[in-house]
Amino acid sequence: MADATRRFTQMYDAHRQQVWAYAVSRAGRQVADEVVSETFAIAWRRLDDIPAPALPWLLGVARNVLRDSVRAEVRRASLAAETRSWARHPAGEAVGDVAEDVAERLALLAALAALSDADREVLTLTAWQGLAPAEAARVVGCTTAALRVRLHRARRRLERALGEDGGSPVRTPPPPSTAVRTAAAPRTSVPSAPSAPESPVLLRKEAT
Repeated sequence: MADATRRFTQMYDAHRQQVWAYAVSRAGRQVADEVVSETFAIAWRRLDDIPAPALPWLLGVARNVLRDSVRAEVRRASLAAETRSWARHPAGEAVGDVAEDVAERLALLAALAALSDADREVLTLTAWQGLAPAEAARVVGCTTAALRVRLHRARRRLERALGEDGGSPVRTPPPPSTAVRTAAAPRTSVPSAPSAPESPVLLRKEAT
């Protein structure tokens, strides 16, 4: 049992931030904490079923949690609030010509907001989460070939949304802010012993 707890703790420490960032990119911070908690609760219960690498499996679970446990209208409202927040603070890490950096980031955010949820998902999985097409395909539940087609089409639609020439290569959309990538997700604690397997993580807000 100690080995299971250790394995879970290592997986949690390695991927908690990425699962949180994925949830934020799909549904905003208002529901991200809940998604992370439920995802790792499921991971604890199904620890022996988790393949290596674990991240695509965890993101697939988070995707299902969002779909099955968070109402569509709640997701939309939370993501809309998140997008407004990104727009208000678009380039805190910008260097060089700050005005140009801000304008570019705002344009990308506006273009991403104009895309369908499916297009945003494949772009964020590959560009922000850094998954290979085969790994992203596992998350969304399709073949690698189908994922590559979806990704190509999503990039073309992003390119059109940006108003670029159809023959110009689309730039990989950067994460909306360093906060989504590097700001600590809400801290959680893992039980020292698996006496309560239904609740392996207890979420609490990061101190401000």
